[in-house]
Amino acid sequence: MNRVFLFLPLAVFVVMGVYFALGLREDPSSIPSRMIDRPLPAFDLAAIAEGEPGFSNADLDGQVALVNVFGTWCPPCEIEHPMLMQISRSGRVPIYGVDWRDEPGAGAAWLARNGNPYQRVGDDPDGDLAFELGITGAPETFLIDRQGQVRFHHVGIIDETVWRDTLLPMIEALETE
Repeated sequence: MNRVFLFLPLAVFVVMGVYFALGLREDPSSIPSRMIDRPLPAFDLAAIAEGEPGFSNADLDGQVALVNVFGTWCPPCEIEHPMLMQISRSGRVPIYGVDWRDEPGAGAAWLARNGNPYQRVGDDPDGDLAFELGITGAPETFLIDRQGQVRFHHVGIIDETVWRDTLLPMIEALETE
């Protein structure tokens, strides 16, 4: 009987190892969003810089758009930023920004340095809107249809492949609806 207790820690370790190994096979960018096919919550965010307009859900009325949640403290947001600039320059779809949990002025300074791909940017310093959207980290991007419904939620960096193979075809389909 004592030998069984000697192997118990090994058995627990093996079971936990199998559990974690199976978890590594999951794609973290495929986290299901509770927002799909639901309207964006009503919000009215202050501007990130004095004299600039803020951002509210009313700004999205009647258009297909992307809403990108970012933070200046977020290394993946820095990696994603050139692609957002490229999408913005193409004029293909308007992009709106939510500056999440930044110090006052940090978002405006960061965009002044790196370029601003956003039509409007709202400040979400306490993460209230991010909480309502179910944000798990940054960057995260929502594709919004003309009726203000969330049609797609991308977790992680938008790169050329995500843009070309996922977002652009969805945008084109939504524009014909």
